[in-house]
Amino acid sequence: MRHTICAALVAGALSVLAHAALADGSPESAVGDDPNFKAGKSALDAKNWKAAIDAFSRASAKHKDEPDIYNYLGYAYRKSGDLDNAFKYYTWALRIEPAHRGAHEYMGEAYLMKNDLASAEKQLGDLERLCQKSCVEYKDLAEAISDFKAKKPVASR
Repeated sequence: MRHTICAALVAGALSVLAHAALADGSPESAVGDDPNFKAGKSALDAKNWKAAIDAFSRASAKHKDEPDIYNYLGYAYRKSGDLDNAFKYYTWALRIEPAHRGAHEYMGEAYLMKNDLASAEKQLGDLERLCQKSCVEYKDLAEAISDFKAKKPVASR
């Protein structure tokens, strides 16, 4: 009986945690079932940037306040070489959710594409404040910055 009660409490707690995780603005909670969002994710996986941009643009018309859509739009534009639109959509995602770690990481990577190390490092600093260097977004951007520095000659002081 005691084990049954404990198991029920654990199951209930896990259910509450799962619900809370889905309610935090993750794509699964708000747009994960949207066919355009799914098509956009599939297009990203296939590296079909134009199809991703088209699908996420359609999804954004229905889900105007979903930062993940704008982050993915920024990502697709960046990968297609259109940095102006990439920055536009990363900024939009961060306007909706200033703590969006993915948008900070991807914006930092876009700054590296522009050879703007200082702005990329600012995004890394924002990520450090958000997750104290423990999140994958911080680690990925830190690695990209390290790689960037290794490829660029260091200016003499």
